[in-house]
Amino acid sequence: MAPSAMSRTEWTESLSEARPVPYWLDDPGRPRPEPALTGAETCDLLVVGGGYSGLWTALVAKERDPQRDVLLVEGREAGWAASGRNGGFCAASLTHGLPNGLTRWPGEIHRLEELGARNLTEIERAVARYGIDCDFERTGEIDVATEPHQARELRDWYTRIQGEGLADGVEYLDAEAVREQVASPTFLAGLWDRRGVAMLNPARLAWGLKRACLDLGVRIHEHTPALTLKPYGAGMAVRTPYGQVRARQVALGTNVFPSLVRRVRAYTVPVYDYALMTEPLTAAQLASVGWRNRQGLGDSANQFHYFRLSADNRILWGGYDAVYPYGGRVRAEYDDRPETYAKLAGHFFTCFPQLEGVRFTHAWGGAIDTCSRFSAFFGTAHRGKVAYAAGYTGLGVGATRFGAEVMLDLLAGERTERTELEMVRRKPLPFPPEPFAWTGIALTKWSLARADAHGGRRNLWLRTMDRLGLGFDS
Repeated sequence: MAPSAMSRTEWTESLSEARPVPYWLDDPGRPRPEPALTGAETCDLLVVGGGYSGLWTALVAKERDPQRDVLLVEGREAGWAASGRNGGFCAASLTHGLPNGLTRWPGEIHRLEELGARNLTEIERAVARYGIDCDFERTGEIDVATEPHQARELRDWYTRIQGEGLADGVEYLDAEAVREQVASPTFLAGLWDRRGVAMLNPARLAWGLKRACLDLGVRIHEHTPALTLKPYGAGMAVRTPYGQVRARQVALGTNVFPSLVRRVRAYTVPVYDYALMTEPLTAAQLASVGWRNRQGLGDSANQFHYFRLSADNRILWGGYDAVYPYGGRVRAEYDDRPETYAKLAGHFFTCFPQLEGVRFTHAWGGAIDTCSRFSAFFGTAHRGKVAYAAGYTGLGVGATRFGAEVMLDLLAGERTERTELEMVRRKPLPFPPEPFAWTGIALTKWSLARADAHGGRRNLWLRTMDRLGLGFDS
């Protein structure tokens, strides 16, 4: 993006009153946590993790078998981590976007797209069935080009997916058409996926899923971290600070946090993502931007931004920086990064110069569980008594429900259309130990920034990563 006419001082002034807390979690309607687990408990299914992955698993388990005794433990509070900090893009894609899926699983891509569309519909139905007030809007998403080479690539990609029979519901927009949807002088073209993405309030979705689980009889204990996982008789035992749970089966939805199955830990690394939220736009400000159809948007750079309108007409603006901490540690201190906020503010006013003077009210970050193929992987441990899903790489708002179905299929020992997928049967490459992981990720980030500055041309490092199946496209 070309520099904004505003000065850096004006960018940073827009942040002067921004609170370093996630906007979605800063909600007076936030539910009270359930009591911590104390003493010994038993259950049929223990779910570890109170984000989307764990909540969907518990909910779908009770839907499949209302008599199953399901218990869920969460280390902090339901939805406090990635599930309450993301942009609220609920995508049908199970593969972190069609380009990634078509590259990795070309023989399965039509089935993966069909399963993803069905999964998004099931989420929409669950929101309605359980009365979840999460501002669900199935508006779609526009991928926008902000550089000439990106516009050419979008056009070429649209031609390709038409030829593959994968363009249903997708519309190509030239510069005039995309600016009619959302007015930015930086937009040169766009691809509008009209049906494959919904916008929602991510924290309220998590809280609504928690309430639905409780209503179906799931026992939930918050402020109850799972410390160890060991075999116990015919089942498993999980130790917590004040007690223990013995369960016939365990589903792990811990994602970015270290897995209780140690061999799984090498498959994910935490990458920190950051976002800003503006004050509500006035009617005049909103009119200057357009955005009548309220789609989610993302630009086409390697270091990309994602942005959308909230229900009260604020703009969430996030992305670009993806920060990997040396050693892959998840720490609260990494959730706040003023230097990234200043950078994002400058990019925001470059995209929307007509919004000069708008202030940001919230600025926050959080960790994403990233794997080397950028989409979830699955597996079992302890002779099929434990199942796990992880590696959603920032696209888990929708895909975690599919992951819940996969974990429950695996625990049941069932062969289903989900468990037969190559995506489910095979795992990504693990990350190397330090210092190689940090060095490789740093070199990749440098190379991606260089490609963005040089017409999208990928250097030898990126081309090598592409050949190894490790090609970063976001």
